[in-house]
Amino acid sequence: MATFTRQEFYQQLLQGCMIPTAQQGLEQIWLLLLICLACRLLWRLPLPGYAKHLSTVVGGFYALHHFFQLQMVWVVLLSLLCYLVLFLCRHSAHRGVFLSITILIYLLMGEMHMVDTVTWHKMRGAQMIVAMKAVSLGFDLDRGELPAVPSPVEFMGYIYFVGTAIFGPWSRFRSYLQAVESRALSLPWLRKVSRSLLLSIICLLVSTCIAPYLFSYFIPLYGYRQLRKWLRAYESAISFHFSSYFVGFLSEATATLAGAGFTEEKDNLKWDLTVSRPLNVELPRSMVEVVTSWNLPMSSWLNSYVFKNSLQLGTFSAVIVTYAASALLHGLSFHLAAVLLSLGFITYVEHVLRKRLSVIFDACLLSKRCLPGCPHRHNTNLWVRLLNLLFGALAVFHLAYLGSLFDIDADDTVEEQGYSMSYTIYKWSELSWASHWVTFGCWVFYRLIG
Repeated sequence: MATFTRQEFYQQLLQGCMIPTAQQGLEQIWLLLLICLACRLLWRLPLPGYAKHLSTVVGGFYALHHFFQLQMVWVVLLSLLCYLVLFLCRHSAHRGVFLSITILIYLLMGEMHMVDTVTWHKMRGAQMIVAMKAVSLGFDLDRGELPAVPSPVEFMGYIYFVGTAIFGPWSRFRSYLQAVESRALSLPWLRKVSRSLLLSIICLLVSTCIAPYLFSYFIPLYGYRQLRKWLRAYESAISFHFSSYFVGFLSEATATLAGAGFTEEKDNLKWDLTVSRPLNVELPRSMVEVVTSWNLPMSSWLNSYVFKNSLQLGTFSAVIVTYAASALLHGLSFHLAAVLLSLGFITYVEHVLRKRLSVIFDACLLSKRCLPGCPHRHNTNLWVRLLNLLFGALAVFHLAYLGSLFDIDADDTVEEQGYSMSYTIYKWSELSWASHWVTFGCWVFYRLIG
C-alpha cells in the first residue's frame, strides 16, 4: 500500500481490508450469537431448573465444537477434573487451594506434554475461563458465600454457559444463576447487545486495517527516522490493544445476549456489563489504571482470589504472585510472561513513587484518581495536572515498549506457536531496554526521596 496515492489507499483500505474483515468477523461469530439468543429465549419458558442448566451445557458444547472441533476434549477434560476435585474435597475448607493446584498441574502438563503447541494455544482462552470459574467457585464455597457445592448439572451449566464459554468474560456462579432465571426481553437489553457488537467490529477494523498504517498514512510521521522504531512499536501496541478490545466487546455482546451482565437496584434493571475501558488504556492516568481497565472482570478475579490471598506475603510479593498467576493462565509463553512480569514491576514502582509524591506535595498524584472531597491540599492546581499528564505520557511510553513484542509484521505461524525468548530479547534490545531502565530510574528516585 506504500505505493498508492492517498485516495487510492483509502479506496483499497475500504474494499480490500475493511469490508472483507467485517464480513469474515461476522461469519465467525453469527452462530455463537444465534445460540446465545436461542438459550435466552428458551430460559423464558417455564422449564424446571435442571432443564435450563442442561440446555446451556448443550449450547456451550455446540459452541465449543464449532470453534475447536474435537480439540474441545481438552476443555471438557479440565472441567470434569475440576468437578471431581470439588466433589472429593466437598467437606474441606480449602477447596479453592486444591482446585488451583489441580488446574496449575493440568495446564503445565498440557503445555509441556499432552498437546501440541498450536492446538493448545487455540484453546487457551476457553481453558482460562474454565480455570477462573472453577477457582472462584472453590474460594466462594470456602468463604461461605455459596450455601453448598453445586450439583453436576449446575456446575457444568456454569462452566459451559454459552454466553461466556468461548470469549468470556469471567463471572461469578451467582451471576450465572441470575442469567438462567432470565429477565424479560427489553429495549435496553437489545441496545446493549447492539452497541457492544458494533464496537467489537469497529475495534477489529482498527486492529486489522488502521493500526498498521497509523504513521504511514493517517498521521504521516515516518519521515523521522530516529523515531521510526518507536512509531512501529506504537503501531504494534495499538493493533494488539484493539484486537483485545474486539474480544472484550464481543464477550459483552455474547454474555448480555445470553441474559447475563446486569445489575438490579430495587425495580431498576441495568444491562451494564463492562469488560474493558479503551479510553483509560489509550489515554491513561497511570499504568495501574491501564491494568485494571484492560479487562475488568479478570482484574476483579485476580484481586479477589490471588492478590488478597497473597497479601500475607507482603504487598510487593502479592503483586508479583498476581502477575505470575496471570502469566500462567495465559500459558507458558516467554513473551507473555515477560510482558506481565514487567507490568508487575512497572505498576508497583509507579504506585509507590506516586504515593510518596502525593504525601510530600500533599497533592492528588496517586495512581488512581482521588474521590471528591479527598484530604489533599492540592488537587486541581495546574502543576498537579501537568505532573499527572507526565505520568500518563510515561504510561503510553511503557505501553508502546511492551506492545512492540506483538509485532504486526510477524508471521501467523510464529504467533500461533508463541514468540521465542530470542525474539523477545531482540525486540526490546532494538528499543535499548528503555522501559526497564526508566522503571529502574523511578525506583532509585523513589528510594532517594524516602
